[in-house]
Amino acid sequence: MFLNTGRPVSRPATAVLALLAMTATSITPAFVPIASAQTQAPAVPNSMQPRAQGPASVADLADGLIDAVVNISTSQTVKGQDGESGPVPMPKVPEGSPFQEFFDEYFGKQEPGRNNPSHQVQSLGSGFVVDAEQGIVVTNNHVIADADEIEVNFNDGSKLKAELIGKDTKTDLAVLKVDPKKHKLVAVKFGDSSKTRIGDWVMAIGNPFGLGGTVTVGIVSARNRDINSGPYDNFIQTDAAINRGNSGGPLFDMYGQVIGINTAIISPTGGSIGIGFAIPAELASGVIAQLRQFGETRRGWLGVRIQPVTDDIAESLGMTSSRGALVAGIIDGGPVANGSILAGDVITRFDGKDVNNVKDLPRVVAESPVGKEVDVVVIRKGKEQTVKVTLGRLEDSDQQAKKDDQTGQGEDGAVQGVDVLGMTLGALDDDGRKTFGISKEVQGVLVTEVQKDSVAANKRIEAGDVIVDIAQETVSTPEDVAARIEKLRDEGRKNALLMLASKTGELRFVTLQMD
Repeated sequence: MFLNTGRPVSRPATAVLALLAMTATSITPAFVPIASAQTQAPAVPNSMQPRAQGPASVADLADGLIDAVVNISTSQTVKGQDGESGPVPMPKVPEGSPFQEFFDEYFGKQEPGRNNPSHQVQSLGSGFVVDAEQGIVVTNNHVIADADEIEVNFNDGSKLKAELIGKDTKTDLAVLKVDPKKHKLVAVKFGDSSKTRIGDWVMAIGNPFGLGGTVTVGIVSARNRDINSGPYDNFIQTDAAINRGNSGGPLFDMYGQVIGINTAIISPTGGSIGIGFAIPAELASGVIAQLRQFGETRRGWLGVRIQPVTDDIAESLGMTSSRGALVAGIIDGGPVANGSILAGDVITRFDGKDVNNVKDLPRVVAESPVGKEVDVVVIRKGKEQTVKVTLGRLEDSDQQAKKDDQTGQGEDGAVQGVDVLGMTLGALDDDGRKTFGISKEVQGVLVTEVQKDSVAANKRIEAGDVIVDIAQETVSTPEDVAARIEKLRDEGRKNALLMLASKTGELRFVTLQMD
């Protein structure tokens, strides 16, 4: 499901993640089941408990911050199918609806080129001033997305037109500019969200449901939340009441510093149930600085394709735990195409920061400056080593050429070969390349057939795949594969890590049980 000014978010079918901008029309989210707790901490006797006490009054704090928080209203003209003066499309209504006659009468009278009325869509959100001298305002990208006009409304009732300086869809941030000579501005500063602890008090100020200057208080419920809204998810979760219209508003700590930008909620009704998410200041501040300076983001780029390190992969590599990001391939022409990082390496640390899982690496790389030389710690063939890499620049995904695997079917290979782990293997010769349409650049051992319900079939290995290496050792003949599998068995390994190439050379790793 989508809200009118929101983005699609991958969630379970029963849950809806609502972006907090308000529109003239809204969609009621579905119910979100909440699991009950399974265990409870031992109770502390009443005589030993301190007196229950909330935070001290935040009135003075709110009074000093509220003038820096703004309401943002946008308008967008939806043009007809034939252009600016074209007809407005008739809404779809259920068959037999009592409104059908009304819609037929109204929309049926529209004619192309006859100045039919356009459809105005309005949106409300929040924002805050970060530079009073320059008139810089920060908000969410989804608040101002596709807007024809943007207006900033201040706490005293005054209004100013705003200009869009830059936006970033990956982090859902936008930077606006107003004329600071037309209104006395009050600015707030970003704090260090990395020092925020679960249980710290926080305060949200925003424009929920058009009610500007609304102040709510809660705590930090969790950190580093991944809600599948983008590649760099690292949200602060809070129970401070935030609702539709709070999007782009600040989340303050008790020192009056912005530690987050309120962005989304999980809700059964569209209102707050105490589960809200804010972009952490440690991520937002760098993006905002780049948008102000360049009007766009300029992110670091490592030039690798990665996949998670599962327990099976960790065991097959001799690692004691499943951590890091497994390099599944190297992008030609990228920063590490010189061989400093190899396919099969596991990256565990980047520029002094731990890479605990596959989601950590894109975020820390993107936050790094273009052209910076960094130390990257990798596990290669069971040994840890450090390599130096100079980062390139990550271009926007819509500017990158996307390589799609060619899935044209060839004739069933009938070549006799070696049978290993449910796969029939053969030499990758000219006939094999022609039969399966395999690129000349691909080298290795050809999988000519996969037995149904075998361990290979369960891992979606198909005829036409090519085995490039096993446990980080290159193989070139079917006999090499059989010998390598036997050696791993002799070493007591339970799983074999295979690097596979598709017909076009795209690499991936799979683990096969050898029991």
